[in-house]
Amino acid sequence: MSGPRFAAFAGSWSRPSKTRTLVEEAASRAVGRFGGSAHVFDIADLGPDFGALRQPAQGGSHARHLDAFLAADALIVASPVYKGSYTGLFKHFIDLIEPAALAGKPVLLAATGGGDRHALVIEHQLRPVFGFFEAHTLATGLYVSAADFGNEGLTSEAALTRLDRAVAQFAAHLSRQHAEPLRAVG
Repeated sequence: MSGPRFAAFAGSWSRPSKTRTLVEEAASRAVGRFGGSAHVFDIADLGPDFGALRQPAQGGSHARHLDAFLAADALIVASPVYKGSYTGLFKHFIDLIEPAALAGKPVLLAATGGGDRHALVIEHQLRPVFGFFEAHTLATGLYVSAADFGNEGLTSEAALTRLDRAVAQFAAHLSRQHAEPLRAVG
């Protein structure tokens, strides 16, 4: 088998986007650790009319991203904080998913914000949404603020260390054929 399939979704419309940068970094580290592939996308990739319709038309530009999200072995999701929560279009995308579709799927939760005052958005907003879907949210979530980014992307050593810890937690959820081999100690 070629390794696990990761889907990484950034709930941001902006380009460039710190949220997109964050999910790209997480996906890159996940594929680097476990092999496989990653499908990375954001709100802008879902098409210019996404959010304008209650239920997007079948076969719209969002369909291939939704299909990749549902087919993935593991998910990475992040939203910028907007008025203390995830963005409305992030939730609109999640609302297109059937309640049983994410049951048992491991999910790395992440969020970006201007400062540290919104750091609990993962625990108070994102974790309950994915709990509804009976997904397995990883114990470590990642909130990063604007100060954690530099010209080269995510540059904070503390944030990168936390990201690596979160990515490592996928191992407990991926099938034995996808998981990193155990190493002998001693």
